[in-house]
Amino acid sequence: MAGALPRNAAVAVIGAGAMGAGIAQIAAQAGHRVLLFDARTGAAEDAKRRLAATFDQLAAKGRMATDDARAAASRIEPVHNPGACVVTKLVVEAIVEDLDAKRELFLELEGFVPADAILASNTSSLSITALAAGMKRPGRVAGLHFFNPAPLMPLVEIVRGLATDPDVTDTLFATAAAWGKVPVHATSTPGFIVNRCARPFYGEALRLAAESAADPATIDAVMREAGGFRMGPFELMDLIGHDVNHAVTKSVWEATFHDARYAPSPIQRELVAAGYLGRKSGRGFYDHGAGAVAPAPASLAPSTAPARVAVHGDPGLLRPLIERLARAGVAVLHRPLLPAFPDGALDAGGAWIALSDGRTATARAAATGVPNVVLVDLAFDYASAKRVAIACADRCDPGAAAAAAGVLQEAGFAVSRLDDVAGLAVLRTVAMLVNEAADAAMRGVATPRDIDLAMQKGVSYPRGPLAWGDMIGAARVAAVVANLGAHYGEDRYRVSPRLARAAQADGRLSG
Repeated sequence: MAGALPRNAAVAVIGAGAMGAGIAQIAAQAGHRVLLFDARTGAAEDAKRRLAATFDQLAAKGRMATDDARAAASRIEPVHNPGACVVTKLVVEAIVEDLDAKRELFLELEGFVPADAILASNTSSLSITALAAGMKRPGRVAGLHFFNPAPLMPLVEIVRGLATDPDVTDTLFATAAAWGKVPVHATSTPGFIVNRCARPFYGEALRLAAESAADPATIDAVMREAGGFRMGPFELMDLIGHDVNHAVTKSVWEATFHDARYAPSPIQRELVAAGYLGRKSGRGFYDHGAGAVAPAPASLAPSTAPARVAVHGDPGLLRPLIERLARAGVAVLHRPLLPAFPDGALDAGGAWIALSDGRTATARAAATGVPNVVLVDLAFDYASAKRVAIACADRCDPGAAAAAAGVLQEAGFAVSRLDDVAGLAVLRTVAMLVNEAADAAMRGVATPRDIDLAMQKGVSYPRGPLAWGDMIGAARVAAVVANLGAHYGEDRYRVSPRLARAAQADGRLSG
């Protein structure tokens, strides 16, 4: 297996914008001489000055020795034409996300860089195979995808095209690790790992918004405080920029021949058309203008909890919630399983509380003949979650709904009531993330280990989706996706064959 680039090997970075400058910083800190080029006059020099200031700040904060900071800054050399790259062993392009522009650059570089130099693209979703097509040595072209901001985000996707030499990806993998990053291998498929497997996080939230399930602030709070995600989907889209997020979704959708799983949202398209791009424009789903006050999530007013509740059957995933309720002083009685609720249910003051299975509460009520069905959403950890979402069947008695909310509030949860949407918020999103990750593993995009690692290190998920699927149970996840498919009647919610096999065999997804 090939090793990392030696520290005395020069690295060239083409493009001195935020990503290019960040990559230059990483390589310089690792000890490489870095040649930085940008077609815009003065851009490379400006980037060097900013990076020198960054190194000074790192030294002032004690994160680098002063001498090391000065040495790293001195290793960055602005150059005025790509021909200066003739001395380099690695060229990383970080120019505009345009296939033709990147191919033109690589064809130009091929004319003068050494024969053994690696040509790497920081593209987030373009085909590495297509970038290398027509080159004399397509085997030395690979993806080296950093995440923004590159100096802070740990993940780097090492992407191989059909013609990429395995030694090239091995060298890039070892080099990224030597630079202090967490590298993962991926094949050149639409979106690679992260931008493919993360689509449901945005797509399902946009679906919930389209169905008026709740306002963005409430859904974001549920995804953070119940789901364990660092940011909710709407605030994250505002941070990324709707133009960027929509473009990535559209790119994956078009590259997969309009697969319904990746269909862009008309809501996000309208935001882009209006120029409401998020933080960078001052407005997206939220107002980011000076003095703007962040909207509060909707929480139900306090209700009185019944003095005792009865748990019918094994509460399964809800066991930590039941234990939390008992610690709060509510008497918990245990009763036999009821045929109407094969996964267990909690009888609380006439309300039947059950974990969502991907159907609406109204559909569950019709199937069981019990009108007072209240479904509770999935939580990453019911023992510590601050909030939980519920949905009530259309014919649920208001008193029963209030009793259900009171029980959950007594356990210490803020309770957000969503409209009666299939799968609620956290459960449907996690189920679709698991399904997408299972499909990516089946199609050889990456190994299960690298998929889980990428989603944790690249987008800060609290657990890798495949490990999450193992925790929930493959059969339960498959049932949720199938129920969503039955509810919507769309191919978007089709169960991945790999998930279906794991469900049938009671097998693991992450191993």
